[in-house]
Amino acid sequence: MIRLLTAAGMAFAFSAFGTRFLIDILTRNRIGQPIREDGPEGHHIKAGTPTMGGIAIVGGAFSSYFLSHLLIGGIFTRSGLLAIGAISGAGIVGFMDDWLKVSKERNLGLNKRAKMFGLLAVAFGFAIGTQLFTSTRTELSFTRYTGLDLGPYGWIFWAVLLIIGCSNAVNLTDGLDGLAAGSGIFSFAAYVLIGFWIFRQAGARAALYDVPHALDLAVVAIAMVGALAGFLWFNAAPAEIFMGDTGSLAIGTGLAALALLTNTHLLLPIIGGVYVAETLSVIFQVGYFKFTNGSRLFRMAPVHHHFELKGWPETKVIVRFWLISGGLMAVALGLFYADWVGAVEFQQ
Repeated sequence: MIRLLTAAGMAFAFSAFGTRFLIDILTRNRIGQPIREDGPEGHHIKAGTPTMGGIAIVGGAFSSYFLSHLLIGGIFTRSGLLAIGAISGAGIVGFMDDWLKVSKERNLGLNKRAKMFGLLAVAFGFAIGTQLFTSTRTELSFTRYTGLDLGPYGWIFWAVLLIIGCSNAVNLTDGLDGLAAGSGIFSFAAYVLIGFWIFRQAGARAALYDVPHALDLAVVAIAMVGALAGFLWFNAAPAEIFMGDTGSLAIGTGLAALALLTNTHLLLPIIGGVYVAETLSVIFQVGYFKFTNGSRLFRMAPVHHHFELKGWPETKVIVRFWLISGGLMAVALGLFYADWVGAVEFQQ
């Protein structure tokens, strides 16, 4: 518990001070976010807001993970290092995308092929490293392993698919001040509790959960919670800085990595339900547009823009999406606990 609290506090402090520093540096050098020309009209006033704030998120999580271990005397595990490495790698890909956007002063960064190549490199590196250096099971899982074994190659393919899908889903969600950061706090908090619960149960019921590095994964998760909270202090509406792809790709990759390492792959769509809904709204919008020769299912996609164009204030959309994220976190944790209760009763 001391390690978790230390990592959370340090991550919050590093991220908050780092974000403040970034705002000053970026503002002084007039490095700001270009805004989509086809976006909601009310967003045009945000043009020029400092971006790349994800640097503080990734830096805060990375620093607190390592320093909390060194100060408290924790053991670095391969699973924890792979998770924080995947977060950092995705953040680097996002930073390259953000830098090209601000340097070209238009809302276009890396081309789709280059961005996908970067994410694939991170995803494959994580997946192959997990298979080579950890004992993570290769079974498809909901709250724990299910018996449906994908095999090492199938698991690697599934892991890459999950990372690419989740990172892009968070990227789509990052369209309102504080929306992705606030939702991410709830999602990573779920993995703090899941990791800590698995760690606490390992001694008594080792056969139920086969996650030997659960505590270290909880440290990674709470480092992200603290880092996101520190960033949200300045990113809450009206935002003084945006996270950019540096932050959104790191968040999505981190959630997917934690789901894979804790054997909760199929629980992730519930934990990150807001991200799933945002992605589906884009898919449905495009499909409906093509099927009906120009009609639209939503006023604008992703769906948070739809509610804006209906007249909802931006803050109302954000807070309600946060509430949904919190509710989904509770549902996911309830399902996780219910499975544990059922398994224990079955063993007895």
